Amino acid sequence: MREFTRCAVARAPRAKPGAHAPLRPSAAKAAEGGLRVGVGGSDVTRLSLTLTLTLMLAGCTPQGDPGIGSGFFDDFERAQLGRDYDRTGGNWRIENGKIRVSGAKNHPLWLLRTLPPDVRVELDVRSESPEGDIKVELFGDGASHSKTDRYEATSYVIIFGGWNNSKNVLARLDEHGEDRVVGPERKVEPGKTYHFRIERLGGTLTVWVDDAVLVEMADPEPLRGRGHDHFGFNNWQSELWFDNLKVTPL
Repeated sequence: MREFTRCAVARAPRAKPGAHAPLRPSAAKAAEGGLRVGVGGSDVTRLSLTLTLTLMLAGCTPQGDPGIGSGFFDDFERAQLGRDYDRTGGNWRIENGKIRVSGAKNHPLWLLRTLPPDVRVELDVRSESPEGDIKVELFGDGASHSKTDRYEATSYVIIFGGWNNSKNVLARLDEHGEDRVVGPERKVEPGKTYHFRIERLGGTLTVWVDDAVLVEMADPEPLRGRGHDHFGFNNWQSELWFDNLKVTPL
């Protein structure tokens, strides 16, 4: 059974290399003063409060998902998505042995398997829309989805033909962020099936499309561990068809 930790704690901002991410104002105030709370005649010490704050700031991520073992493959030759996937919204479905979606508005379809730090993910995908806009996520929390028009991801977001088929992007957490990497110009051809190969080794994440590098990022602070260990299909508005998902540990 897949269990969740439910809470409403905001994600802490990314720290600069060599720095520490600041506590939220309320947490910082409590920690600074070593707040003591009376409980049944005894006090909660600063140590226990620090532990509580640490757990709160860790975020809310799914628990209990199995790993991929020696590898995972899905050809979607069935009628239903099944228990290996979590649909966070949108009209994700299987048609003709492929995943079909349109207009999901950044509500991913998460694979409920955890990824190792070094991994290869392969898939086939085509867009039937002139705007292209093929999107997947890697090393996310397996549960997040958009709550506003500006999507705050927990992952690396990979976009081929985004922004009306004008940009190819690899972004860390924020697809609109200044630290995103924009690859060479290449447009999605509607109706053409592309083969994606995505690999991470250490802090380097590389995306190939039909054996040509689309975009690459060297991240000095790689997303990894709890909350950064799932793969997700994603979509904004275009009509996309996904097939032959293969995940291999490296």
